[in-house]
Amino acid sequence: MENHFDVLIIGGGPIGLACGIAAQEKGLSHIILEKGTLVNSLYHYPVNMTFFSSSERLEIGDTPFVTTLPKPKRAEALEYYRRIDQKFELNTHLFEEVVSQHQEDGIFHVKTTKNTYTAKYVIVATGFYDIPMHLRVPGEDLPHVFHYYNDPHFFTNQRVIVVGASNSSIDAALETYRKGAKVSLVIRGTEISPRVKYWVRPDIENRIAEGSIDVYFESQIKEIHPQYTVIATKEGVKQIPADFILALTGYRPNFDFLRQLGIEIPQEAPMIPTHNVNTMETNVPGLYLAGVVCGGLNTHLWFIENSRIHARQIITDILQKEKAVRA
Repeated sequence: MENHFDVLIIGGGPIGLACGIAAQEKGLSHIILEKGTLVNSLYHYPVNMTFFSSSERLEIGDTPFVTTLPKPKRAEALEYYRRIDQKFELNTHLFEEVVSQHQEDGIFHVKTTKNTYTAKYVIVATGFYDIPMHLRVPGEDLPHVFHYYNDPHFFTNQRVIVVGASNSSIDAALETYRKGAKVSLVIRGTEISPRVKYWVRPDIENRIAEGSIDVYFESQIKEIHPQYTVIATKEGVKQIPADFILALTGYRPNFDFLRQLGIEIPQEAPMIPTHNVNTMETNVPGLYLAGVVCGGLNTHLWFIENSRIHARQIITDILQKEKAVRA
């Protein structure tokens, strides 16, 4: 059958590519379906982003990731994974979104925006960058409120409120400040997140100490208006003038999509999808999870460097199933 594959992979990020490589190495036919461009989540990262990990920890397919920098940048990662896709001649279909799937007689039938495919096994490697964690406050839908951040130049000479204490928030605060923005940080907790990159932490702490960047700890946004934002602080309610709001409070997997596939997900946090940690198989036989999606709301548990092993775990289990069938 022309559109039948041993393994169908949903998600064309680094881990989806790693799964394709692992399947190919073992003689399994595969297809990778990506709703956006190649490594779509990385493409939507800020243009100046530097990875926390060194390049060798981002490698897949036993292929060196060469860079002269201690930590690679977004542009280098995009080029590296593009070359990986080319080198292995992976069967990657871009801008093709999965809309539904069902099983008949142990075969998955997967419908996309362009075609319908069948496969004996399905791997979901969709990441978590699709859906932002909303503030759920009045005015959040105003056009000057962004849940994604890309290029600091856009905010030159503007009054910018950045919400959050994580790497994305701190990077945005520092970069927009250096492009001339008047930056105010609004942080729910009592300090900058301990997970902030170690070489960035002194920078933000010094900018706060010298008064270049304002910070409101133990605070949260209550209302957003076109020209100002209302925040509740430990000193009381304040109105802060703001031209733009960067609500960088994190992202979550598409739980609705996972449930549509039949994967069981607890209603309570951290909402980790049901799966076997040794094989990565979900409660649906033949349906696997790979990469950061395995962590549910705990999006800091899995990264490229520690979830690369999922590809080999999954393919090993698939081969064992196939061997048992033939026995």
